[in-house]
Amino acid sequence: MSRLIVISNRVNPPAEIGQGSAGGLAMAMAAALRDSNGVWFGWSGETSEPFSGQLSVKRIGGVTVALIDLEEQDRQEYYNGYANKTLWPLFHYRMDLAAYERSFSAGYERVNERFAQTVLPLVEPEDVIWVQDYHLLMLARELRKRGVKNRIGFFLHIHWPARRVFTTLPGHAELAEALFHYDLLGFQTVDHRDAFTDYAVHSAGGELHEDGAVEAFGRRVRVGAFPIGIDTPEFVAAVESEPAREVFAQMRESQAGRRMILGVDRLDYSKGLEERFLAYEQFLADNPDQHEKLFLLQIATSTRAEVDAYQEIRAKLDTVSGRINGEFATVDWVPIRYVNRPYRRDELAGVYRSAHIGLVTPLRDGMNLVAKEYVAAQDPSDPGVLILSEFAGAAEQMKEALIVNPFSREDVAEAIKRGLAMPRQERIRRWESLMDGVRTQDVAAWRDSFVQALTAPPGRAAGLRQVG
Repeated sequence: MSRLIVISNRVNPPAEIGQGSAGGLAMAMAAALRDSNGVWFGWSGETSEPFSGQLSVKRIGGVTVALIDLEEQDRQEYYNGYANKTLWPLFHYRMDLAAYERSFSAGYERVNERFAQTVLPLVEPEDVIWVQDYHLLMLARELRKRGVKNRIGFFLHIHWPARRVFTTLPGHAELAEALFHYDLLGFQTVDHRDAFTDYAVHSAGGELHEDGAVEAFGRRVRVGAFPIGIDTPEFVAAVESEPAREVFAQMRESQAGRRMILGVDRLDYSKGLEERFLAYEQFLADNPDQHEKLFLLQIATSTRAEVDAYQEIRAKLDTVSGRINGEFATVDWVPIRYVNRPYRRDELAGVYRSAHIGLVTPLRDGMNLVAKEYVAAQDPSDPGVLILSEFAGAAEQMKEALIVNPFSREDVAEAIKRGLAMPRQERIRRWESLMDGVRTQDVAAWRDSFVQALTAPPGRAAGLRQVG
């Protein structure tokens, strides 16, 4: 069997099962590589001057990882700059927040070159290379320049934006052309895949073939939808662990008979947290009989603190939550509990299980594994209700959730009311259908479907466009 080399911006497998935050690439990749002969290559998160290209190879949580340090200039121009101030807001339809600076794009290209040059000694002729996410869109082009002939696949964990949005990016054609050096491009959903092919055909003058390949820029690449899942058996085991049971008991005691609505997110403008708070405020205004009978617990872990937009969203959420609590709270009831600290994954499992409603309402999200973890944590005999944004990739699979428009306060408020009133039998029926999908479309299915498509002979790639 060919060895798998996974390349991503950060390499951060949990040191032990149960550790880590909700969802994300780290847990998915650790599950995919554990107990294999593969290697996970990427940035250590540290900087050193000057860039040396020196590799640090170690074993973490059963995964072999190879790490490099970058320069501080790389961090500012590639990571804080082009990745998080240009691509991230643009791909999440926030063109108003996207910053376009020549140094950003130069830093992005430089780091993609450094990744290619540094990983080169690790690559053996039969290896299969799997590149992850928007930080490394140009990596295959740089590897091909250095003579790498291996199969190289790319998976985008976030949205691919609509054609008219992507073309607002200066240099969009060069970025898109670089993707045609991969053998396979994977997207979370059919919608994301079709947005890419729409760009390739209508903006790059390309052609979509019946076998699922797209031809443009003089090259041909296969495309497919591969929805990512969670490590379901591991997460179900975490739900039954002693830490999860303790947290569940603590949460139920702290609820004092009240029902809990739960949000778990990174602190990011794409997650729609302000809109969520305002929708909850609308629910409280419309349903005074529910006051003191429930509360919203919002866990929002801070990330990317060096980017101004994240400092602004944190300040705004502090203000909005404080205002809502000031308006509706009583001496023994606070309608919003808002915390920014991270929790262990097994602790989160207990929090999930204690919640009567899981409120997952991002404005844009590639998939959203929190939605799947919430479902996996529920008590089969008395499950909670998942309320899910139609703009999360998970909505394409999780149709038994209450699907809402996160931009509509009334829509989300009505879903909260409906979820609280939902009879147990309906909750069980919906949960069973959702849980069946979480089990069958898990991280192993995601890994296997992508790697099989990447390693399949070209003549056997027919039907790829129907994946997912």
